[in-house]
Amino acid sequence: MMQGECGNICPFSDVEGDPVGVDVVLSSVEQKGTSSKRRRVRQVDVVLDTRDEFAHICSSSSLPMLSRVNPYGTLILTRSEMAQFISEVEVEFVKVGDEEVRNLLNRVLGLARECENNEANELRLEGD
Repeated sequence: MMQGECGNICPFSDVEGDPVGVDVVLSSVEQKGTSSKRRRVRQVDVVLDTRDEFAHICSSSSLPMLSRVNPYGTLILTRSEMAQFISEVEVEFVKVGDEEVRNLLNRVLGLARECENNEANELRLEGD
C-alpha cells in the first residue's frame, strides 16, 4: 500500500502513489448452452473513474461488497447481487458532499439498477 492523494495509506495506489481508478461496466451476457466457449460478453455502458473517486470510496468503505473491489482486477457482480451493491453505494452516497462525486455515484447506481432489471446483464468493476 502506498500513500496517495487520499492523504493516508491508500490501498488503491500504484507504485508512484497515484490512486488507481475502478471503472464500472454494464455488460450483456449471451450464452448458448452450457459451454463457456459460447459465452459472449458485450459492453452496454460504462462509468469511467477518471479521477479515482469510486476507487477511493471503495477503499475507505467498511461495507462488505464495496470492500471486495480489487483495484488491479475485475469483480463481476450478477443481477442477484445488485440489491446489496445498490444499498451499499446508497450508504456511501449520503456521506458524500462533493457534487461531482455524487454525480459519479448516481451514474454507478443507474448502471446497477439497469443490471438489476435484466437477467442477462452483469456489472463489472474493473481496476486499472
